[in-house]
Amino acid sequence: MPELPEVETTCRGLAPHLEGQRVRSVVVRQPRLRWPVDPDFAKHIKNANILKLERRAKYLLVHTDRGCAIWHLGMSGSLRLVEKGESPEKHDHVDWRLDSGLILRYRDPRRFGALLWTAADPLVHDLLSHLGPEPLSEDFSVDYLFTSSRKRKQSVKTFIMDGRIVVGVGNIYASESLFLAGIRPDREAGSISKARYLRLVEAIKQVLSRAIAQGGTTLRDFIGGDGKPGYFAQELNVYGRAGAPCPSCGSPVRDMVLGQRSTFFCARCQR
Repeated sequence: MPELPEVETTCRGLAPHLEGQRVRSVVVRQPRLRWPVDPDFAKHIKNANILKLERRAKYLLVHTDRGCAIWHLGMSGSLRLVEKGESPEKHDHVDWRLDSGLILRYRDPRRFGALLWTAADPLVHDLLSHLGPEPLSEDFSVDYLFTSSRKRKQSVKTFIMDGRIVVGVGNIYASESLFLAGIRPDREAGSISKARYLRLVEAIKQVLSRAIAQGGTTLRDFIGGDGKPGYFAQELNVYGRAGAPCPSCGSPVRDMVLGQRSTFFCARCQR
């Protein structure tokens, strides 16, 4: 599933080719995504000038001089740029034809993604208005996270995966960050000291920054490629490694289920 680093890499890869372009036309082949595509979407964005691309949480925001398209890649979605002569395949649901002659094509086999339109500030949209701070911003600090955790009885892993607390810390990145911080994922969020939350904030920023940097090597693939950055080639310390030796102490990596998600940790290194 595309997580924050994947969406950030998508944003960085597409921005130079979309910003300053005009949307000449739009084709919606399959409007039945997670939420139905507005029947008037093509009318809203036809001949609009693309001003800026940015990411908020896992959403890609395409700002134009008419409004903003809000794109979510869902479980299996991807965006890529193709030449206008390239025929769409079965799961290619949306095309934007640009002034450059290229087509921005959205592919989503499972159709859990979304394409929405708003003429208002997208940050006040119902999908975005309740979200917590960006994990790589100054707003995501130890003071913020420690204060937010007080009296919380849920596990620390489900706590940092809550988008109302902080956005974009998906399952893989939560497990890896807690390993680097030396915190057991099933520890009660409200029981963890401020000093340990400082290590966790630093670990989250480190893990996500590294994932984005690794994804950045695939930016060229957004033209004519599959549109999918190759993050998962990164070396993971614990995620998906149950039974394998911990890279720090050699003990077997353990797994459990928290919040209905697979969770991986080292019982010796994480307390």
